[in-house]
Amino acid sequence: QVHLVESGGGLVQAGGSLRLSCAASRSFVTIIAMGWYRQAPGKQRELVATITSGGSTNYADSVKGRFAISRDNAERTVYLQMNSLTPDDTAVYYCNAVGRTRGDTYHRDYWGQGTQVTVSS
Repeated sequence: QVHLVESGGGLVQAGGSLRLSCAASRSFVTIIAMGWYRQAPGKQRELVATITSGGSTNYADSVKGRFAISRDNAERTVYLQMNSLTPDDTAVYYCNAVGRTRGDTYHRDYWGQGTQVTVSS
């Protein structure tokens, strides 16, 4: 069952902008936090930004001032507005949710399938 559906990746020139979206399915009973992680070729997956159900945010230093994460709790959707993109932002971006579905006893991590973001110089 697909629990997180991402959209919005693509190819953009350096200095440009993209907006990623991630919708969580109704299978979730509760969602504590949602966020975005990314993985570039040959590198480990790293945190980009997270947001709690209460609206608290956390950003990687490399994206502070350029990226903005937001959340629509009613729609169970998280967004990542990415501005002033550079080639270093090129990666597969993964949506993450910390929550519990009907089949879970405890909260756990859920991941989307990933969406490619490519920034050309």
